[in-house]
Amino acid sequence: MAFAITQSCCSDASCVEVCPVDCIHPTPGEPDFGTTDILYVDPRSCIDCGACADACPASAVKPIEILRGGEAVFAELNAAYYEQRPDREVAKQQTHARVRPGVPSGLRIAVVGTGPAATYTAREVLAATDGQVSFVDRLPVPGGLLRAGVAPDHPDTKRVQDTFGWTYDHPRARMYMNVEVGTHVTHEELLQHHDAVVYGIGAPEDRRLGIEGEDLGGVHGSTETVAWYNGDPGVAADAIAVPDGRVFVVGNGNVALDVARILLSDPERLASTEIADHALAALRDADVREVVLLGRRGPEHAAFTRPELLTLPDGIELCVEEDEATVAALESASPGTNADLLASRRRVRSDWTVEPESGRRLVLAFDRRVTAAHGDGTLASVTVAGPDGEVEAPTRLLVSSIGRRGRAVPGLPFDEGRGLIPNEDGRVVDPATGEPVPGAYVVGWAKRGSHGGIGANRISAGETLDALLADAAAGRLASPSASSRAFVRLLQRRQPRLVRGAGVRAIERREVDAGLAAGRPRVKLTTVEDLLAASR
Repeated sequence: MAFAITQSCCSDASCVEVCPVDCIHPTPGEPDFGTTDILYVDPRSCIDCGACADACPASAVKPIEILRGGEAVFAELNAAYYEQRPDREVAKQQTHARVRPGVPSGLRIAVVGTGPAATYTAREVLAATDGQVSFVDRLPVPGGLLRAGVAPDHPDTKRVQDTFGWTYDHPRARMYMNVEVGTHVTHEELLQHHDAVVYGIGAPEDRRLGIEGEDLGGVHGSTETVAWYNGDPGVAADAIAVPDGRVFVVGNGNVALDVARILLSDPERLASTEIADHALAALRDADVREVVLLGRRGPEHAAFTRPELLTLPDGIELCVEEDEATVAALESASPGTNADLLASRRRVRSDWTVEPESGRRLVLAFDRRVTAAHGDGTLASVTVAGPDGEVEAPTRLLVSSIGRRGRAVPGLPFDEGRGLIPNEDGRVVDPATGEPVPGAYVVGWAKRGSHGGIGANRISAGETLDALLADAAAGRLASPSASSRAFVRLLQRRQPRLVRGAGVRAIERREVDAGLAAGRPRVKLTTVEDLLAASR
């Protein structure tokens, strides 16, 4: 019996590399790699060896015969991909670490960040060279978006973090946590102690809606909202007030779906996950009965992926807001598109000026946008413009999920318009001269913008490391002028609450032990002070 790839696929292509019969596509180098919802196993070619399942960091590859419930549809989705896919002769590309001749021995590389992009980069450095890696992170605990961005009810996706433990514990890796570049150490000082610095700092800020009332209490970006229910120490436990009744979310991508699903889920379903305790308590106290996802374009442009929509938990009714343009788009939808997926869903004509009925309902409304938020200090209503004009709808929570942008690093150029660090193939570039900034590199969302999932960062890391090693082999990197011990002394002076590898492991033990006692994967510590106490 063949295998199938399911919803938690991170598309990092680990499965592609180990498949002996080349039956997993798209592969790196094929035109649609990075554009499909997941990777797919060809059931006609699969020889049931299980190598892909062993290699998958997210436990997404499963035998078809064990698929149950919402996962059963993935057997059909995997097969359907190959019914529509033209035959291609594309040589499988190597995506693991590349050993480059001529690279000097003993490179010291600083990696800023500990999320997927940063950690994939460090793993490549350790595998392809005999160099050392210094992890630098502003929080006392590693993980980046794997810890603070992946929905708590997606435990298989969060399992990717387990594969990073090898990197954090590697004998040539050092961890310097609770250290912020620009506050405790400068970019120039990092370069004084390292041959190169790679920034994998993500895109930590929400793009703004640009509407009146956006700064009212009760108006939040999805980045803040997701970080709140994931227990990120940078977001206070009382930052989000979950209301009764109706919530509006601007956007209809996967993050918007995540927010809606968490708000509408039975809290007891979430109680067995690693959701933050404060978020679970707030959801238990509230009665969210309807979440409306507002898309500015029609259903043919819906940004969610099919796996996310198809695996909505039982008890949440999915509806489509009915209007003439939406109905026309649904009825003319091409097979296999998101619009086609919605064509059979119940259509409703909502009155958003009155309280929603009982139950839990997710409504997708297209060709609509929020033009203003109203309230005296705290959100009371929003104005929604759509095909039939404007309506002022009462609500206490508006979440904007329209994308993220990067944040400038002191000492490095920054593209304000695109919200990323300007670069060519991962080399940081000074826009004023068009020349690379010596020793500075970037990876992940800070490099390409906030698109692409976890696995895309593995490919991004390989590209950036190729550039870095080419520069090292060509003698374009300046050797560090200070030692590794001097770097430790510098950080200890600047940040007395420095957390090292032993402290990180102590935090991990504390959270996992608390989780075992509660029947959960872990119970997160959600303040810096609690994390520091556990590290000691």
